[in-house]
Amino acid sequence: VVGILVGSESDRERMQPALDELAANGIPHELEVRSAHRNPDAVAEYARTARERGLRVLIAGAGLAAALPGAVAAQTDLPVIGVPLRSEKSVLDGLDALLSIAQLPPGVPVAAVGVDSAKNAAILAARILSL
Repeated sequence: VVGILVGSESDRERMQPALDELAANGIPHELEVRSAHRNPDAVAEYARTARERGLRVLIAGAGLAAALPGAVAAQTDLPVIGVPLRSEKSVLDGLDALLSIAQLPPGVPVAAVGVDSAKNAAILAARILSL
């Protein structure tokens, strides 16, 4: 019931704590690699069809400009949790990603957890599901 998206296969390792937390709590989940910059149509399709595929919360991990969480939120009415990720290419050690996620425009809500805080994203998703 939780969909996890990352923009690159290299992000999987930093998102593993979310997968582990969801599994430990028996919450069904999936992980997909889809880039907001390299394949935006695939991201839009994933987000638009998430509800009909049984997903109830989406988690999107992204670094640098961190467009993925906002791109997902623009295409669905499901709750979206953004996980800002550190990148060796970042000049701000993940702060750039955090600000990109936290400062989305009105009408595109995304919850933001701390930098590299995938576990907290999973815990928040579980709390949303419990409502």
